[in-house]
Amino acid sequence: MLLWASPHFETQRKILGSMLIAALMGAYVFIVVPGPIRSFLGVRGSSTEAHYDEVERHRASQRASEPAAASAENAPSSAGEPAVGSSATPAAAKSEADAKPAKLIRNYWTDFRGPKRDGRYDEMPVLTQWPSAGLSPVWRQPIGGGYSSFTIAEGRAYTIEQRRRQELVAAYDLETGRELWVHPWDAEFTDEMGDGPRATPTWNEGRLYALGGTGILHCIEAKSGKLIWSRDVLKENGGSNLQWGTAASPLVVDDKVIVTPGGSGKSIVAYNKLTGVPVWQSLSDRSSYTSPMLATLAGKRQVIVVTATRVVGLDVDSGSLLWGILWDTQMGINISQPIIVNENRFFISAGYGKGAALVEITSTGSGYAARSVWQNNSMKNKFNSSVLHEGYVYGLDEGILTCVNVETGERKWKGGRYGYGQVLLASGRLIVMSDNGDLALVKASPDQYSEISRFAALEGKCWNYPAIANGLLLVRNQTQMACYNIAAR
Repeated sequence: MLLWASPHFETQRKILGSMLIAALMGAYVFIVVPGPIRSFLGVRGSSTEAHYDEVERHRASQRASEPAAASAENAPSSAGEPAVGSSATPAAAKSEADAKPAKLIRNYWTDFRGPKRDGRYDEMPVLTQWPSAGLSPVWRQPIGGGYSSFTIAEGRAYTIEQRRRQELVAAYDLETGRELWVHPWDAEFTDEMGDGPRATPTWNEGRLYALGGTGILHCIEAKSGKLIWSRDVLKENGGSNLQWGTAASPLVVDDKVIVTPGGSGKSIVAYNKLTGVPVWQSLSDRSSYTSPMLATLAGKRQVIVVTATRVVGLDVDSGSLLWGILWDTQMGINISQPIIVNENRFFISAGYGKGAALVEITSTGSGYAARSVWQNNSMKNKFNSSVLHEGYVYGLDEGILTCVNVETGERKWKGGRYGYGQVLLASGRLIVMSDNGDLALVKASPDQYSEISRFAALEGKCWNYPAIANGLLLVRNQTQMACYNIAAR
């Protein structure tokens, strides 16, 4: 306005000046303005759009290579926006999946971070040495955005992705990476850390329970991708979305699916897993980014939940509070999963100035009590989780791999730098995914830090947890997914 009101510039210079101001404003939007506001304004990066184009071209090429063409009813939309509730399964892909040999029909890695949500793989022995040049991928391909990991069952891998303005659950053939179906819905979570859904779907008895970044919970038929039921868990429980999006993976226990919307009196909620009807609501804690877990402590089977300020144990059937212990950080951010140590104790860690602790749960006769056995700063898991092996905890202490005696809290060593990556345990080895896409194999030994192998598995930032089933290691980030065979030969 000042430019055009000025009598010192001719019209041509005013036009050129206006164009420069517009360019600077555009740069400001992409560099400074938060993701949600950019989304509201309808502004998207050209690189993001180009990537979605790449994913769509790749999936179209997959469908074109099928021996039989998919029917119009079942084919995914070329625009990346199939109708909500529809299956996008090519007919040939269906028959291919149904004909899988029996050796693939296993349901082992059906939860976030494995069957006990503890990052441990015990299904079969894996390689304890990798080739000096690294592993060769079984397959690699583009993928939609988001920070979800994989759930694996019946020869399929399931994850949640962002494609343009829709979130979707996608089913992939484990051995080939071929997309079998997608189930999309209109939703888009954006922020400065990266766009897309955060939580990992849970597989249970032929159904998938998928929670999107904006709090929409879907129950989906795993074989076909058809919707069974859905709930807006934030809206109906009075919860507010977290700064970095809803991230806790749903927990299926008995006939219930448990989520953590964080509403008043409805902080932790159980729905009937078949119908979606509410079963119980509990507490008024602000929610965290940590997924609920099932455990037996002090002889009591219970749901362990890390909220924004404490760790609690809830009765499975009623949701009533059994015990609680303070666990708060400087910013009220909890992200790391607890690790069950024995029948009475669990390990917990957090970044943001917190540290780690060993917590003991005891029966008091009239109830249960929680106390810290030790607490120090030997391990600070920021937005990743540790693993336990033979009495020692291994994890990334603010990006540096560290070993801690779980009984005493004593740090045994602090070694390689992997950034804010992720750690899994298999066959006495640590499989470490660095935040820059490197995969590393490290000895799980308290004696010293010893990296066996390291190679570039993906390109770009990697915050997604790897997953393992049938000896196949799956990794992904916001743009790529890949499969590596790590089964011992």
